[in-house]
Amino acid sequence: MLPALAQETKVRFQLDWRFEGPSALFLVAKSKGYFAQEKLDVTIDAGNGSGNAVNRVASGTYDMGFADLAALMEFTANNPTAPGKPVGVMMVYNDTPAAVFALKKSGIKAPADLSGKKLGAPVFDAGRRAFPVFARANQLDASKANWVSMDPPLRETMLAKGDVDAITGFYFTSLLNLNARGIKDEDIVVMPYPNHGVKLYGNAIIASDTFIKQKPEAVKGFLRAFAKAAKDVMANPDEAIKAVKERDGLIDEKLELRRLKLAIAGSIATANAKAEGFGQVSPPRLSLMASQVSDAYATKTRVDPNAVWNAAFLPAKGELNVFPGK
Repeated sequence: MLPALAQETKVRFQLDWRFEGPSALFLVAKSKGYFAQEKLDVTIDAGNGSGNAVNRVASGTYDMGFADLAALMEFTANNPTAPGKPVGVMMVYNDTPAAVFALKKSGIKAPADLSGKKLGAPVFDAGRRAFPVFARANQLDASKANWVSMDPPLRETMLAKGDVDAITGFYFTSLLNLNARGIKDEDIVVMPYPNHGVKLYGNAIIASDTFIKQKPEAVKGFLRAFAKAAKDVMANPDEAIKAVKERDGLIDEKLELRRLKLAIAGSIATANAKAEGFGQVSPPRLSLMASQVSDAYATKTRVDPNAVWNAAFLPAKGELNVFPGK
């Protein structure tokens, strides 16, 4: 008789957005069999925003997901008694990718120039939600921001046409979307939040409290496989982008490779990430963010940093040495 094979644990995983360059981090773990080595059968689905990713993990539709930590904090503080609340288990974007974009011809050069201007973004955009934090760090009155709301595909078009003076968006999303509309890098003013006094974390891997309690070893295995893939992706982004192309044959490989490299340089392999350690957070910085999100998002209860983060499932230190040259 053949020996019984260990049963694979199914993991339903929700991305924050479409299959783009940065999703290579997850897709490489799948295509190289790293999840399978951990006895995990992982399904990876595209998403449509961090808020939705948090909601879907909270509802039990998905076991784990990828979402902006501020969106997770907001959900937790507004739903303190919700069962199965998701928690962050591994930091990926150590520095928020949120940024303000304007065209040079507008005359906007610095945060002070945004006063009284027309700003555009979808209502759920992470940069828009956190704009009060950006405003406070740069002595701006956030209440004077004149916001125009639109669907994501129209954001960069409206800036290009002059319908708004500036937009907020993820650095590696809006920059490339503006390029696709014929606007060159040298004609764009970019104000990344981390370069303007904002210490917010970006996207983290989240898991539902229910899944953590029922399948703790699956959570650990997922993070081990992810760390292994992250090391591969950062060592060879050109190779990694093939995993995204396999999943979505319609992507522009050259464009998505640039997006992936921008995400690595600006949000993943940053000085802060190297200082704190890949996947990890600094408790004082997490507490500061919890306080800032409580204020900026006007949450029903104050964000408790201990309720949104659980580092107990992170791989061993050696397995977290994922940055090139380490």
